[in-house]
Amino acid sequence: MDTLDIAIIQELQKNGRKPFTEIAQTLNVSEATVRNRVSKLIDKQVLQIVGLISPHRLGYNSPAMVSLAVQPGKVDAVAKEIAMFEEVSYLIMVSGEFDLMVEVMCRNREHFVEFLNQKLAQVPGVLRTQTSFILHTYKLSYAARPTLADNS
Repeated sequence: MDTLDIAIIQELQKNGRKPFTEIAQTLNVSEATVRNRVSKLIDKQVLQIVGLISPHRLGYNSPAMVSLAVQPGKVDAVAKEIAMFEEVSYLIMVSGEFDLMVEVMCRNREHFVEFLNQKLAQVPGVLRTQTSFILHTYKLSYAARPTLADNS
């Protein structure tokens, strides 16, 4: 990656649907250059362009973060199984009291209880959970600021 790749990524982070012609004009390069660079970034899995939803506007009124304690040595196996659940939108390994954190999108509390009891609690290796319902989102951003790697 170079500074042009970073500039292209930053433009797409502002608006993932911004036409390549506009990005090219902003960065003073050709549209073909932008198109080729974006294609390479996608192929290298550096960049992914997706549509984000507003869960509440689509009827998912019980989003939650669930922290999980997992049996030692079972984190990867548990994570692989949980990642397959359609309600799971985000799954990360963390340090501290818990091993995994899972963001889930459920339609209502009944749906959440069903997910918790019929799916999550049935995964071998899950020792305990702690749930925090998401009441309000103040910021949702996928705008990590890319930088060039320091190879020194």
